[in-house]
Amino acid sequence: MRMVRYVSLFVGAALLAGCVGANVEQLNETDIPGDSFTQNLAREYRDLANFEAFEMQDWADAEYFAQKGLQSAAGEVVEPAILANWDLPGDALPDLNDARSRLVAALNANGRQTFPLEAAIAQAKFDCWVEQREENHQADHIAACRDEFFAALAILEGVAPAEEAFLVFFDFDRATIRPDAQEILNGVIDQWQQAQGQPMINVEGHADRSGSAAYNVGLSQRRAAAVEGALVAGGIPGDVVSTEAFGESQPLVPTPDGVREPSNRRAEITIGQ
Repeated sequence: MRMVRYVSLFVGAALLAGCVGANVEQLNETDIPGDSFTQNLAREYRDLANFEAFEMQDWADAEYFAQKGLQSAAGEVVEPAILANWDLPGDALPDLNDARSRLVAALNANGRQTFPLEAAIAQAKFDCWVEQREENHQADHIAACRDEFFAALAILEGVAPAEEAFLVFFDFDRATIRPDAQEILNGVIDQWQQAQGQPMINVEGHADRSGSAAYNVGLSQRRAAAVEGALVAGGIPGDVVSTEAFGESQPLVPTPDGVREPSNRRAEITIGQ
């Protein structure tokens, strides 16, 4: 392993004798604030840190991932793994360089705001892929991190809604507006207020496939109604908002029946269409 990425972790290591795992412990005890992407990224890094610490007994990499999680929780911009800081096999670099370029482009193209969960998964799984490729002795772990990265990246790159669309996500079997969703709705209200005239706003409710099709239609309607209510409470006239309920019929992420998929529990909002 190249020491450059561990400098910030182990400066003064003699003073920290007996405290290996301090970052992991702190992250596990941290109440993660911030927007949806920040929260999800910190949680993804927390999961990686705990896996490396308690499943693999790799405390160095556990502390590395935990530090990135703490930085995200503190509101800092955390970059995907910088390949020059890792001792990677030469044959791994072309694929990893290309993957990192695509990831950074997708994140910078509003990916963090549009798909905060998938953006966080893509970044954390890329880092996982890099770490596993450096170790280069567990083919199944390498493949798992790589495949999960590409699955999330595919959503960032290829399933993005139209530019005018806003996405609001919901917890499982809930139609309650979350704090991170309110940030998105505030953006809708601001854009509508700046538009000429009083354009129509359409709200489409969606559900994942974990319940019956009939139940999910009703759930998606409640989600659309919750968004409508929040928009009206924010100052938008009720007569310019229309709602539709699609149930589980238009998933962002296709899944088998019965699967809980967070990205499919959503409302899509468009202005002027």
